[in-house]
Amino acid sequence: MAIRIFIDQGHNPTGFHNTGARGHGLIEEDITYQVGQYLAGMLGNDPRFEVMLSRPTPTTVLGTNNSTSLAERVRMANEWPANYFISIHANANVNPNIRGAEMYIYSYNTQADWLAQHIMNGLVDFTDLTDNGIRLNPTLYVLRNTNMPAVLVEMGYLTNPQDAAIIRDQQWNIAYGIYRGILNYFGFMPM
Repeated sequence: MAIRIFIDQGHNPTGFHNTGARGHGLIEEDITYQVGQYLAGMLGNDPRFEVMLSRPTPTTVLGTNNSTSLAERVRMANEWPANYFISIHANANVNPNIRGAEMYIYSYNTQADWLAQHIMNGLVDFTDLTDNGIRLNPTLYVLRNTNMPAVLVEMGYLTNPQDAAIIRDQQWNIAYGIYRGILNYFGFMPM
């Protein structure tokens, strides 16, 4: 039976509630949408996986406010039901020198923790992103309320010039790094 991966492309389209970060001319929700599409294509072409996207089209809007947008993402994954939940985001900080990829999980020494480490290794191996580590954040709604191992991927900082260039120019590589991390987590070889 195929492993079900739910890909949550963080945030809603510009002009709606729950939109994301901005930096160096980049818009988080556009980046997360595209990286999610690339990742879904890779997983969808691999018979070992089934995939569902939170935003199958660039105009998909989830919920009617920030809270219901998050709740809808979790509801979709829980009802499918997904085996794993991966939420894709890009970071921002008032300090433009802060850079690097980060993974957020609900707790350490769990399947989510191990999956996050493999995804981080994939990102570092296939992009120019740096490893900022696996971080605990049990307050994040999507990590707290999913019924399956969940990882929130922060691809890098849109507010940092080096990360912004990577996020702009290496979106396919970012998705491929996540995909290879998933494969390595399961001990699968690329097809």
